[in-house]
Amino acid sequence: MIYPITVYGDPVLRKLAADVKHDFAGLDKLIGDMFDTMHNADGIGIAAPQIGLDIRIFVIDLTPLGDEDPSLKDFRKVFINPRIVLKEGEQVLMEEGCLSIPGLREDVLRYDTIQIKYLDSDWQEYDEIFTGFSARVIQHEYDHLQGVMFVDYCSPLKKRLLKGRLSDITRGKVTTTYRTKTPKV
Repeated sequence: MIYPITVYGDPVLRKLAADVKHDFAGLDKLIGDMFDTMHNADGIGIAAPQIGLDIRIFVIDLTPLGDEDPSLKDFRKVFINPRIVLKEGEQVLMEEGCLSIPGLREDVLRYDTIQIKYLDSDWQEYDEIFTGFSARVIQHEYDHLQGVMFVDYCSPLKKRLLKGRLSDITRGKVTTTYRTKTPKV
């Protein structure tokens, strides 16, 4: 099933997501649907709040970038109940976008190395270190579980300049190639 993408302004995007319970019904289907929804929108990552669910799960598929960066050719992962336990190294400024904020891209400063603990779809526990672009994407998706969006990293002046565009997104005044779900405002 392809879900509509929940866009900026919906309260679910600002909630601290709850842990996924081990007996969560339909988890495998949800994971497949999240990958399908992400691919349908030409994304490389999507978190459950972006499809209206306030639970701690996100998926990432960086395999399309494998030709540019061979380290990403097999990077397709599910992160359940993740916890970033360490951010370190250089902070790198790079432009980011988000399926929940269509048509808007801004520079975001993020650490280039993280350590994260998480479960996969088989409930196997991992404690891994990621660097570079994969660390950036993980941090972006993890933020969604914390109720944080990339525009929150913008300066107060930049936020004021973006206010009109963000309001338009909230009201559904945006064109996308994928279905969206606007908040009831």
